[in-house]
Amino acid sequence: MTHPFFSGFTLETLQLSEGPVRLRRGGEGPPLLLLHGNPQTHAMWHAVAPKLAERFTVICPDLRGYGGSHRPPASADHAPYAKTRMAADLVELMSRLGHDRFQVGSHDRGARVAHRLAIDHPDRVERLAVLDIVPTLEHFERADMAFALGYYHWFWFAQPHPFPENLINAAPETWWHAHTSREPKLPSFFNPAALADYLAAARQPETIVGMCEDYRAAATIDLVHDRESRAEGRKVQCPMLVLWGAKGKIGGWYDALGIWRSYCAAEVTGGEVQSGHYLAEESPEEVLTAFGGFFRS
Repeated sequence: MTHPFFSGFTLETLQLSEGPVRLRRGGEGPPLLLLHGNPQTHAMWHAVAPKLAERFTVICPDLRGYGGSHRPPASADHAPYAKTRMAADLVELMSRLGHDRFQVGSHDRGARVAHRLAIDHPDRVERLAVLDIVPTLEHFERADMAFALGYYHWFWFAQPHPFPENLINAAPETWWHAHTSREPKLPSFFNPAALADYLAAARQPETIVGMCEDYRAAATIDLVHDRESRAEGRKVQCPMLVLWGAKGKIGGWYDALGIWRSYCAAEVTGGEVQSGHYLAEESPEEVLTAFGGFFRS
């Protein structure tokens, strides 16, 4: 099925207190924030956002460090890329757009930011959908040989600056295609316009720094924050939808619903989608069906 590439959406940049954020928005109805994963941009939502815009005001930003948003330089403590800071960007963005409360759909790295957003700002998030993740803390505390090999990039990207950046910047497009083709024999499902946006970002050295800092923060300061929240008993307070790709690793390695239920004080529902890791691009109709039954308009 052919999907319009953000038909009816604006493409704009808003200046926030810490820097600019690029976003698309369109539609009418209750606000729905969609957060992308790595190594992508907001363009990953192109196949679902126009349909969702029939019921919602859909906002698709680039996370800090990615795409056309602000990209703080590398730092010793990686604090600019702590998920608490990335989540704060989104609270400010939604306030600037006039939305005090909103629902969130999120994938991969964006889902990690969304998890933190729901913990730190429970009064802002009404419903939360996370695609193809379990909490970062669970990944690291359950790490074994299979995780280390299957998620090797978590440990490579987290190496000290600028080692991984230098290697990626030597051939960014070659790296991008290799990184997104880890599941063998999958056909190419990336929309040409979305792919062009991803590769344009990958060719910017500042984006590669931002990406690596995102992962460095995940392996350091984010774990500190997550353990503090766990010790304090702070959980997600809103209903959650948890989806994962049947051809990916989450369903085979983890009891995703069981894990998320231990991190959420409300109802947690979900299941697998017939896709690999890139659910919204590989199986957009399934994602739309799940989102349609979960989000409230």
